[in-house]
Amino acid sequence: MAEKYQNKYRSESARLQSWDYRWAGAYFITICTHNREHYFGEIVNGKMILSNAGVLANVFWYEIKNHSKNVTLGEFVVMPDHMHGILILGDSMDDGIDRIVGTRHALSQPSQSEKPIGQQRFQNPGKNSISSIIGGYKSAVTKHANRLEIPFRWQTRFHDHIIRDQKSFDNISNYIRNNPAKWEEDKVCE
Repeated sequence: MAEKYQNKYRSESARLQSWDYRWAGAYFITICTHNREHYFGEIVNGKMILSNAGVLANVFWYEIKNHSKNVTLGEFVVMPDHMHGILILGDSMDDGIDRIVGTRHALSQPSQSEKPIGQQRFQNPGKNSISSIIGGYKSAVTKHANRLEIPFRWQTRFHDHIIRDQKSFDNISNYIRNNPAKWEEDKVCE
C-alpha cells in the first residue's frame, strides 16, 4: 500500500534505494507518452517514421551530452508512444562497461542514523543525476512542442534500469536497436 505524505497517499519510488543515480554507470531509460498516445509517429515496415513531436524527442536526446557533464549516449530509439535510450554517466566508455558498473555491486547499508540514499535523493536530486537529466530532456521536448503548437504530453514518470555488466549492456543495446522491427511485441509502459 502507498504511504501517506502530508495526509495524502503517494506512490513509492521505483528507484533503487541503495543507489545514488549520480554515480558512474550505464542506465537503460524508457519514457512513455501520456496514455501511450502515438505522438511520436508510426512504424511502417519495421521502420520508425517520426512525426514532428518524434523529431523533437529524437533531436533533444542527442543534445543531452551538450548539457550534462560526463554523459555518453548509448543506443537510442523513438517509438510511436515511448522512447528507449542508454545514458552512461562517467568519464568514458573506453575501458568497457564493466569498469563503470562493476565498482558498486556490494553497497554498504546506511547506519541507522543515516537516511538511505533514496530518501536523501528527494531532498537534493543533484546536478547530473539521472532524474535531473531526464527532467531536462522531457522539459526541452515539451517546451519546444508547445512553442511549435505540436500536440504532445509525457507520462509523469520514467523507467530506469541500472545496467550491471557487459552482457546486459549488449542485450539491452540489441533490444533498443531492434525495437521498431519488433513493435507488435513491445509492451513496456503499462
